[in-house]
Amino acid sequence: MKKPVPTFSHPAVALIAGPTASGKSAVAIELAERQGGVVINADSAQVYADLRILSARPSPDDEARVPHRLFGYIDGAESCSAARWAADARAEIAAAHAAGRLPVLVGGTGLYLRTLIDGIAPVPEIDPAIRDAVRAMPVAEAHRALHEVDPTAAARLAPADTTRVARALEVVRSTGRTLAAWQEDRGGGIGGDVRLVATVLLPERDWLLARCDARLQAMFAGGAIEEVAQLLERDDIPHTAPIRRAIGVPEIAALLAGRIDRGAALAAAQIATRQYAKRQYTWFRNQPPATWKRTSESEKDVIADQIDILLRH
Repeated sequence: MKKPVPTFSHPAVALIAGPTASGKSAVAIELAERQGGVVINADSAQVYADLRILSARPSPDDEARVPHRLFGYIDGAESCSAARWAADARAEIAAAHAAGRLPVLVGGTGLYLRTLIDGIAPVPEIDPAIRDAVRAMPVAEAHRALHEVDPTAAARLAPADTTRVARALEVVRSTGRTLAAWQEDRGGGIGGDVRLVATVLLPERDWLLARCDARLQAMFAGGAIEEVAQLLERDDIPHTAPIRRAIGVPEIAALLAGRIDRGAALAAAQIATRQYAKRQYTWFRNQPPATWKRTSESEKDVIADQIDILLRH
């Protein structure tokens, strides 16, 4: 007897997540070709137009194989928040569904994905004076102050985590309410409106780190230094712009300024990339829900086969 084709109450969204250099883009393109899909970027560095090489965006040839959205669509002088990206991603997902295509989200920025799926906390604007005062504090002092007003957050956050400690402290000082309390009121997420078929790539670590090193070498040889030089020549990009903190940019900037040589710049960028990959690996292994399939497979065809099966069931 022929097995009936299942029906689903919500439109499907495929998600391919994981650490940098795990092969996500190749899987996403393979799946989109099979399914008639649209690849939608979920990586915070790949949104910027100025960093095609250093952010490992798909090549023009790869982008020509299937439609790609939200890659290189923001100028480096701008900042892209998780809220802005999530709104743009919601629009692209809706457009793909309206066209009868499968949205294929691909990326490794957990904050972006969490904001899109679970929604965003409605935290009011922070008082600028409070923000300036908190951001001027040494991180150890800020962590001690956080422990007094939000001991749960202080216990959860690493004492040296400057950004998150400052954020938690400024929220409670400005609003009188902890960040965790605001996050309980998240809204605007798509999690309840789509059938999310999520796969997390967690390949063997030595293989992953070797790919990180090899990819940085190829970037340095393939135009990343010139790409950063063009970025730094612009006088309209603030020194605080996120793009200036992207992995590889500070290291190449130091090379271009003559503070270090090419070998030292490459080694520093490789170390930063490996550290980032390890943090992503830990996050994706432990934080997403159990319904997100984890795989150690590294062959894109095999992974795409696995996702095909998940989409049908």
